[in-house]
Amino acid sequence: MTLTTAAVLPSALIDFEDPHQGAFGGRPRLRHAFGEPRLVLQADTLSEVRPLLDAVEAHARQGAWCVGTVRYEAAPAFDPAFAVQTGNQPLAWFAVYDQALPWPEPDWSADVIALQWQCALTKPGFDTVIEQLLHGIARGDFYQVNFTAPLTAAHQDTEAQGDPAQTALSMFRALQRAQAGGYAAYLNTGDEHILSVSPELFFDWQDGVLLARPMKGTAPRGATPDDDLAAANALKASPKERAENVMIVDLLRNDLSRIAQPFSVQVPRLFHTQALPAVWQMTSDITARTVAGCRLSDVFTALFPCGSVTGAPKVQAMRAIQALETQPRGVYCGALGVVKPGGAAIFNVPIRTVTLRGRQARCSIGSGITAGSVAADEWNEWRYKQAFVRRATTPFDLLETLGLQEGYYLNLGSHLARMAQAAQHFNYAWQQDCVKAALQTLSAEHATGAWRVRLLLDERGRALAQAYALPATPARVRLRLADRPLQEAHGEFVRFKTTHRPHYDAFTPLEEDVFDTVLWNAQREITECTRGNIALQLRGQWVTPPLRCGLLPGVGRALALQTGRVIEAVVSLDDLPAVTGLAFLNSLRGWVDAHWADKHTTLALSL
Repeated sequence: MTLTTAAVLPSALIDFEDPHQGAFGGRPRLRHAFGEPRLVLQADTLSEVRPLLDAVEAHARQGAWCVGTVRYEAAPAFDPAFAVQTGNQPLAWFAVYDQALPWPEPDWSADVIALQWQCALTKPGFDTVIEQLLHGIARGDFYQVNFTAPLTAAHQDTEAQGDPAQTALSMFRALQRAQAGGYAAYLNTGDEHILSVSPELFFDWQDGVLLARPMKGTAPRGATPDDDLAAANALKASPKERAENVMIVDLLRNDLSRIAQPFSVQVPRLFHTQALPAVWQMTSDITARTVAGCRLSDVFTALFPCGSVTGAPKVQAMRAIQALETQPRGVYCGALGVVKPGGAAIFNVPIRTVTLRGRQARCSIGSGITAGSVAADEWNEWRYKQAFVRRATTPFDLLETLGLQEGYYLNLGSHLARMAQAAQHFNYAWQQDCVKAALQTLSAEHATGAWRVRLLLDERGRALAQAYALPATPARVRLRLADRPLQEAHGEFVRFKTTHRPHYDAFTPLEEDVFDTVLWNAQREITECTRGNIALQLRGQWVTPPLRCGLLPGVGRALALQTGRVIEAVVSLDDLPAVTGLAFLNSLRGWVDAHWADKHTTLALSL
């Protein structure tokens, strides 16, 4: 059976990777859709949570599929000492299905739902919380606390947008494209839609073997393959990140031991680095053989909530969370998964998860705070972790700007290679022959003259090529220096060229005689211009900033490096007084001599 927009929309989707992939040869992904449930089980009070889990397990052992969630605020049902916010219901919700359906064709509405995400927690407020947590760690109150805060947004009126379930499924598809793999799930409870693309396994329990895989330790992805590998190695070697990880491993070992056969708790893998689109994450595996007669409710009693989203010791960490976080976490940091016919169960930790209720969207972000935490670094980690949801709710096409002269494209191979890399990164469909066909049609229509070609590629792989008359390039242009750093310098919308450009547009020169703006990052390093790269003559040598400073890998820049016209070197604002030459370069314009706009020279030398 294939579910399409003409058919009944699924009420649940499960797309979980095999957590044993690699270690035991692996099995296919657990990938199913579910129609209308035969039965819905709901727990609104703490006393109902454990009986609900027992009922879920009973239905599964009788051959049913059970898909559902347990909210973070259900924790006191398993230990009254766990402190949580109140007012978030239901505490647990499961749908019971007689059968699983094939995964549906991804032909729901492809339009990305544009959202503007806001975080009520400001940077000063964040710094204050981190300071309080560091004081608590210094006093010995706890070793680690996972502090979180919600991002919120409002999407368009559901009547204008169409069926709310259709909207939710479209957003889930976009989220999966933004962060593929992992343990993804969609659930329509009637009151809300839960869209989870979590990379974190809570537990996998089958045939009496229990596997937990907490995720603790984060580093941003590198701008180049070498930088990326170095970032992964640095994460694995970091004393702070390793300490954060091992604290939770020790907590999970203790949790598993409560339901484990004697001497069966093992740690077969420690400090494994996992690549996600915006960050590297560190995971570790803890396994155990459960005691005879162990029930699903016993597993939750031993493990819930996962230590990776609380901290250690768990009771003290959760008290700090209750005191410092102002809203219930809800599904976020709870558990979301499936109990299969026969009773085998697999659940994620619903991080990287969006909930839709009416027109309101919510997605929380957090990190583990330890004695080695620095507030500025943790704030940056939050920014990296938000990349998946901002990408999924930002409509954009991939973009290349090419020169077309007398029917011939300049540097075509390099532009296509760069667009293909962007398509791979953003999980966009890529068919080079179709892209070339669009370009060939355009060049045939513009066989003479000089043209600026704008090549676009959408998420379905559809290409559009547009031509605009290209004015003559000035012999010399004026550049101004940005008056503030580009905070997004290390983001993916800088490293890859797309139509999403508000971070660049904010620096567009207002003066008619200024050609472009020279940007710099938070580390006071020169990066690029808004429409091309930059070259500077420093101590007799022409240099251009390396990619690790945060800039687009321009085609013109690559040619200048290949021919030896420039070399890579970091140029800071403090180096500007020693700069004796300036040039703008890109594939369209080539190398263009430049100088500072007169009224910005003083600024350039004094920042």
